[in-house]
Amino acid sequence: MALDIKICGLKTDEAMAAALAGGASHVGFIFFAKSPRYVEPAAAGRLREAAIGKARAVAVTVDADDAFLDEIVAKMRPDMLQLHGTETPERVAEVKARYGLPVMKVFSVSEVADLERLKPFIGVADRFMFDAKPPKGSQLPGGNGVAFDWRILAGLDAGLDYMLSGGLNAANIGDALISANPPAIDISSGVESGPGVKDPALIEQFFRAVRVARDDRAA
Repeated sequence: MALDIKICGLKTDEAMAAALAGGASHVGFIFFAKSPRYVEPAAAGRLREAAIGKARAVAVTVDADDAFLDEIVAKMRPDMLQLHGTETPERVAEVKARYGLPVMKVFSVSEVADLERLKPFIGVADRFMFDAKPPKGSQLPGGNGVAFDWRILAGLDAGLDYMLSGGLNAANIGDALISANPPAIDISSGVESGPGVKDPALIEQFFRAVRVARDDRAA
């Protein structure tokens, strides 16, 4: 089974090149002003040019209004929208209809009961992402480098399309793949040398760790 890998929070040509060289299926751009990974829509539009024909470009927003989404879609030309806020199923449907783009809805989880919240979104969102709940006091909904107990995802329906996120890095990705066996993974802070600073060497190291983990499982 192919494993989709999304490198998120890209801001530089060097990081983009490393993500594509490693075989990323998705590249993500953050449009949340409080994040150290924030990038202007026009800058993201320039960066995503390198991914055309190689990886899907994802625009990550947090409770963005239509005006901001209009700007992002016009200037970045994403292949997918990722909604990381408190968007309702109705809002997800509105966004899909307005832009004709697939939507990935994110849920912050820490226990099995948290997974109940996704039920109204099944059949509305095209894909889900499960991220760790942010630490108390954090202003960022994601990218906090925090993991959750991946085993709680074991009870999900086998056909549910989702990305596993939250605290992944080269050291723990093997355990994550064994515990949750996700169809896709997402990493941001785990390949950074500092907040918002993607490190091409860490990106390469992460892809190498994924390959080793998958080879070990296949052996």
